[in-house]
Amino acid sequence: MGQGWSWPGFTDYLFNPYLLSGAVTTLWLTLAAIAGGLLVGCALALARLSSRRWLNAPAHFYIWVFRGTPLLVQLIIIYTGLPQMGLKLSVIESALLGLILNEAAYLAEIVRGGIQSIPVGQTNAARAVGFSNAQTMRYIVLPQAMRLIVPTLGNSINGLLKTTSITSVISMEELLRRTQVLIQEKFMVLELFLVAALYYLLMTTAWDFVQRRIERHYGRAYGNASAPAAPPADALLEQR
Repeated sequence: MGQGWSWPGFTDYLFNPYLLSGAVTTLWLTLAAIAGGLLVGCALALARLSSRRWLNAPAHFYIWVFRGTPLLVQLIIIYTGLPQMGLKLSVIESALLGLILNEAAYLAEIVRGGIQSIPVGQTNAARAVGFSNAQTMRYIVLPQAMRLIVPTLGNSINGLLKTTSITSVISMEELLRRTQVLIQEKFMVLELFLVAALYYLLMTTAWDFVQRRIERHYGRAYGNASAPAAPPADALLEQR
């Protein structure tokens, strides 16, 4: 057991290289998972929007499974279950695969919702002037949908920064795992957990500033620098 609060112990570990390296791992895990998740999620969203059942049904099933089961369970199945079927992955590979597959299910619904928020009249008008489906999506639908997608996507990144801590259960050397290792060695539970909490708070706060700038960028096209996360549907129609 610990011996009570230690200010020297707390301050000594604020800039500990071992913990800082774990925070860096948390950051690149987040970036890799959101990039991979967005790529898979966009494909799933387009499949969900398709009128072809052979595309729609598998995408719907995938989203149902990964949104309906805990990430913790998914990680354990990937890390310990796949080797029993002859597919052995490293800790890093398992962590990345689990985070990407899980995040893709949520991002798919975010992208699908953003695309479906655009009135069908917009696409009809684009096709009337000779735009192809790809051009309509690129020049008409996505620029407008991004205003609704970006705030929710930003919140997903904020959440993912903290969700990466779950990968510690399969021994991924991220921030929480390294904090736990130090606790076992130094027996400073509260001090080290508080340092880890400050690291997470610093990362999410930094991302919050970035997210606000991105939202303002997309909001300027509508004459609104604040870019509200969920503008009323009638307001969107008036702007168009």
